[in-house]
Amino acid sequence: MTEIRGKGGESEKITINLGAVDLGQIDLLVQEGFYSNRTDLIRTAIRNQLAGHADVVKQTVTRKAFVLGLQHYSRKDLEALRDAGERVQIQVLGLASIADDVSPELARTTIESVTVLGVLQASREVKAALADRMR
Repeated sequence: MTEIRGKGGESEKITINLGAVDLGQIDLLVQEGFYSNRTDLIRTAIRNQLAGHADVVKQTVTRKAFVLGLQHYSRKDLEALRDAGERVQIQVLGLASIADDVSPELARTTIESVTVLGVLQASREVKAALADRMR
């Protein structure tokens, strides 16, 4: 399994609803040059909140044995687990990816459970095969 810690290059799009007053205040700060655009302010605010809770995140990641960052599972990784008669519990805070050439059968044979706080990248078929194992 390839483990890459740190920030991923890709981003996920989210949608939020804001009241008119909050949105107006954001636009004012952008207009006054504090931020380059709305997204810049929102990203900064989220990063500041995450930084304020960094200790809690770190303790929880350690306690729950999460991989923090990126974790990739190749077909070769999963075949090695299958051949050894072993199974994996995927626990990732960040991005977990399962290679496109992993069959649903191989995934079901080798993946005991999937807990991803963030993004799981896998084929539709693999996700469907693991649906009852996702938490």
